Amino acid sequence: MCGIVGLVQRTDCFTELYDSLIMLQHRGQDAAGMTVCKKGNLHSRKSKGLVSEVFNQQHFERLRGTYGIGHVRYPTAGGNTKEYAQPMYVNSPYGISLAHNGNLSNSKELAEELFHSDLRHISTNSDSEVLLNILAHEISKSKETEPGPDTFFNAVRNTYQRCEGSINVVSIITDYGLLAFRDRYGIRPLSLGSRVNEDGSKDYMVSSESAAFACSNYELERDLQPGEAIFITFKGDLFSEICCEETALTPCLFEFVYFARPDSVIDGISVYQARQAMGTKLAEKIKKHIADDDIDVVIPIPESSITSGVKVAEVLNKEIAFGFVKNRYVGRTFIMPEQGLRRASVRRKLNPIFDEFRGKNVLLVDDSIVRGTTMKEIVEMCYKAGAQKVSVASAAPEVMYPNVYGIDMAAKQDLIASGRSLEEIKVFLGCDNLVYQDLEDLVSSVMELNPELDGVEKSIFDGEYPTNISDEYLYNLEKARSMANL
Repeated sequence: MCGIVGLVQRTDCFTELYDSLIMLQHRGQDAAGMTVCKKGNLHSRKSKGLVSEVFNQQHFERLRGTYGIGHVRYPTAGGNTKEYAQPMYVNSPYGISLAHNGNLSNSKELAEELFHSDLRHISTNSDSEVLLNILAHEISKSKETEPGPDTFFNAVRNTYQRCEGSINVVSIITDYGLLAFRDRYGIRPLSLGSRVNEDGSKDYMVSSESAAFACSNYELERDLQPGEAIFITFKGDLFSEICCEETALTPCLFEFVYFARPDSVIDGISVYQARQAMGTKLAEKIKKHIADDDIDVVIPIPESSITSGVKVAEVLNKEIAFGFVKNRYVGRTFIMPEQGLRRASVRRKLNPIFDEFRGKNVLLVDDSIVRGTTMKEIVEMCYKAGAQKVSVASAAPEVMYPNVYGIDMAAKQDLIASGRSLEEIKVFLGCDNLVYQDLEDLVSSVMELNPELDGVEKSIFDGEYPTNISDEYLYNLEKARSMANL
């Protein structure tokens, strides 16, 4: 999972790009970067690390330009070295810089096409570099010296036809403007924001999440539609076109469960309200499966579980306690690139408040249980802190299948629910009771807030992929992810 942002405004945009990337830091901790453009000159900075580590005062002074793009990286395809940081750049045609959120499922085949048919060489294993060169090749086919919006929209249309998977993009076409487009199934979020200048003109921002707008006084206008491309000239003129014949609005369920900020709105749905609904429905199931006497206090795992956990306590009429102190200088363990780092970070990340556990029957509420290793550590912490009983409730159903749309979920054999019964999972975690949300309830928690959705992308729960995913691709993905966790 990555975060992307693009800006076109009247004044230098470094500050707004920086602030937006800070707001999107939860979507990627491996690397950060930005590219800005001014009078045909591109200025870039990217490196491994957090946004605050990658940029400093000297970059504020050097990265001058009125439009630009930024990226925070969570590694999914390719490697973890500096070369894989984004934005990526190709000098022909015009000079194109691109930032990508998602994952191409046919990048290997496309890389071969690029070499043999398009005469372009790919220097990394990054699917984003493949996507950049596909887009560049399609734009170059027009051979126009003064390209307009139709040139870029035609190129996006052809890019959609060649690429499979999820391809949310913000890109700079040097000295022409900003080109952004969203994948045809709307799996990953992409929003358009604006702010009005004193003369009535508009500045524009495109971002993975609407939460990035407020810090720079931008306001959410709308979400990009599936298959939609927008082109914003450096003068601030906006053009839009749907570039796919077959589209569907099916946002990823896991965005609402875990990834997105609670103050974001995705496709007309408040992430906060969706998590409240998840908590309400989860509580009703808990009533059926855990005895009332087995719960003295509800303790959500910070932070993405807090909204659901508070609602669980309210519906169960139980005390809510925030029994863990989170070290805010340790990042999100789920999106760390290596399993070893995730394991080592759990105890550095959370410390129990012993008074909230000692002698009590505790219900832990988490947003999801993926590998199970983190929850196993947390359950052990609870007992060591003096809990009599520990029950666990997950606001998401069992995660049983790999994700192929930009989340490095884990190899299938590493998913705790894959091939294990509920009792076997409970024994592994070491808890007294275990409840998972029903998939139907999770889906309705989101779709009830916007009935106009065509559905939701839920393949990690049911194995039904909306795009063409071959067994060979899944096998290679499993192999790569297993090697990464050694």
